[in-house]
Amino acid sequence: MKKQNMIRWIAGAALGIACVGFGIHAYYRYEEREAAVQEMEARGQQENKDAEDQKNGILTWNGKKYRRNTAMRAILCMGIDTKGEMASQVVSGKGGDADAIFLIAEDASRDQAQIVLIPRNTMTEIEVFDYFGEPLGTETQQLTLAYAFGDGREESCELTAEALSKLLFGLKIDGYFAVNMDSIPYFNDAVGGVPVTVDDEMVANQYPEDFKMGETVNLIGDLTEKYVRFRDVDEEGSASIRLHRQKGYLKAFIQKAKESQAADKTTITRLVDGIQKLAITNMAKDQYMDMGLALLNSPDAMEDGDFIELSGKIYQGKFEEFYPDMDELKEIVINLFYKEKA
Repeated sequence: MKKQNMIRWIAGAALGIACVGFGIHAYYRYEEREAAVQEMEARGQQENKDAEDQKNGILTWNGKKYRRNTAMRAILCMGIDTKGEMASQVVSGKGGDADAIFLIAEDASRDQAQIVLIPRNTMTEIEVFDYFGEPLGTETQQLTLAYAFGDGREESCELTAEALSKLLFGLKIDGYFAVNMDSIPYFNDAVGGVPVTVDDEMVANQYPEDFKMGETVNLIGDLTEKYVRFRDVDEEGSASIRLHRQKGYLKAFIQKAKESQAADKTTITRLVDGIQKLAITNMAKDQYMDMGLALLNSPDAMEDGDFIELSGKIYQGKFEEFYPDMDELKEIVINLFYKEKA
């Protein structure tokens, strides 16, 4: 009996210690998150002070002023988590989320580009609306939701572009286009399929018949959506893990598109036709044709350094929240889109 009591006592003590340890961990995680929120709010107040300069396309960094480089264009690309026709919605929240968000930094003077991968759960100031679309002001929420508060078409794109501009220190977004999940197979197959090497256990475990770790798979048709879209929402940081996988896909897609264009000059026509039929954009046909030709005809291959991932901290509450390193983010924005003011 004494031995059983001792075992119960030890088990109870161990459970109590574990609970205390979990509570301490949760407390420190909460404190870290609150510190990140306060830092973002403080930076927002500082940016408000610099608002006049930002309106004139000027940023201050380390005591120096920088102005917008007019040769650089900022193009927002969005993948929306809906299927079927991207029809206009009258009820707020029905237009889908911007599940994939990329910013293309196009250098029109050199026919080159770099791509900034923006985590969907980046916390920033967005406009919010009630069920009937009436404005309620602004709140700090995940960037992905900016799209959802719009009409599922142009309004949603514009709301996302405005929220991203605020996040990026007032950077003017020069154009946007959005496609949904049904569009992925079209663009993928337009270049003859895209080969990828599977290096993500999350997608390999979900689709073991389709993806095996370390193997190269040629993505065709619906297999493409499985690869670029899946994430385990119960796994902490799953959105960031998927974003890294999407980076690998983008790199492989662009390389395959270059090869396809070199062998068949109608490749760019198929891609442009797809944008016209499937995408929501405020860009004229000649604009995205020029951007596509610049990318596909450039002799330079896009390397890992041309795909820029953001550093920051992830907090997992009811929903994942990503707080970017704002110092690093400002440096990225200036290096890509600005030059020192004379």
